[in-house]
Amino acid sequence: MAGKEDKLQADQLRDLANRVGRSTIAVVDTIVQRGGFRGEELSTIGQLRDQCVQIVAMCEQAVQQESE
Repeated sequence: MAGKEDKLQADQLRDLANRVGRSTIAVVDTIVQRGGFRGEELSTIGQLRDQCVQIVAMCEQAVQQESE
């Protein structure tokens, strides 16, 4: 029973991480297009966006591996 609950929690965490990552990317892209960041903030914001892209890719890879 614990294994089933652990898998459910892992699936929920992966789904949440995927949604948060995608939403963060969309927000960052929108704010950048509107000129909402100062130049000195762009490297930090870019790193955040890159990390979100990695999270989304990891989530998608996990889903693909699960379906095989």
